[in-house]
Amino acid sequence: MIKFFGLIVVGCLLISCKQEIKNPKVQLETKTTIKYAKGFKVIEENGLKIIHIKNPWPGATESFKYAIVPKGSITHTTPNIDAVIPVPIEKIVVTSTTHIPSLEMLGLENKLVGFPNLDYISSEKTRKLIDNGTIKELGKNEDLNTEVLIDLQPDVVITFAVKGGNKTVSTIQKTGIPVMYNGDWTETHPLGKAEWIKFFGILFNKKREADSIFSEIEKSYNQVKELVATTSSKPTVLSGAMYKDIWYMPQGNSWAARFIDDANGAYLWQDSEGTGSLSLNLETVLDKGRNAQIWIGPGQFSDYEKLQESHSVYAEFDAFQNKNIYTFNAKKGANGGVLYYELAPNRPDIVLKDMVKILHPELLPEYELFFFSPLK
Repeated sequence: MIKFFGLIVVGCLLISCKQEIKNPKVQLETKTTIKYAKGFKVIEENGLKIIHIKNPWPGATESFKYAIVPKGSITHTTPNIDAVIPVPIEKIVVTSTTHIPSLEMLGLENKLVGFPNLDYISSEKTRKLIDNGTIKELGKNEDLNTEVLIDLQPDVVITFAVKGGNKTVSTIQKTGIPVMYNGDWTETHPLGKAEWIKFFGILFNKKREADSIFSEIEKSYNQVKELVATTSSKPTVLSGAMYKDIWYMPQGNSWAARFIDDANGAYLWQDSEGTGSLSLNLETVLDKGRNAQIWIGPGQFSDYEKLQESHSVYAEFDAFQNKNIYTFNAKKGANGGVLYYELAPNRPDIVLKDMVKILHPELLPEYELFFFSPLK
């Protein structure tokens, strides 16, 4: 209880302090340029470095601003600031597996002290920290175990939300622990998702490292895109599968559809509007997609036998008959987490190479698929 009220006092101080920043012990690094990500930007405002989260969840009508200040500075807040984050961070809690690769690429996985539902984490490096007890289980993102969280005393909690009104966020904030929204999952450009590594670079004073890592990913992605642009062939592509008689597949402006387009594939639903998922009946998909040359991402299925057992109509598609179906569900972590969900948003260059290998194998003769694999 003493620890709990102590944290509340700290939180109140952060909220009520009106002094200007002066004599910082650590200078913040230079300006951060954001090229592809639409969900956040880094600005200078009233003498502060501000991370502005513009799209925390789809359809959000509110945004969030976080003041990033050097540790040891005397800080103040304004009505426009949602939290003050002293950096560099020493202990962090994140809530999405997509945050894990950013920490690892920056060499900061040992700064992670808690995570909700540890089984979802696939990375072998971070799983070792889980196995030795360094990273604690925190329950669910929508209902974090606040007692364990308070005991861990992280410098910040990085969360995400499908929509607003997360009561757990308010509870954590009342303890004085800052909470930041991360909207990497709302990005539709493959390089936009990957660029969120710069978000973590700022928090740990690793801006130069984050910029360098992203630049290499960007370079690799664009080189593959330029390579595949030299071919005139454009295989037709079907995606998704049925769940309870509804066929779900990416909408035309989505992240997944962008990969197919950049790999010079003809996604049959490319003209559909939206960035989420289409919900279609079987007859519509069969009529339009029966002759698709390639089928990517057939739901949770890993082999042809189970796919056909699920619904006999699947066998009517050319991609089924020609054994041209590819899944990203085969590669999993020790506890069943799918690696694609964790790492793919951070390494779009590898995803694109996989796509090109599937659609235009002659262009990458020596390359071996990483995320995707042929259905068994």
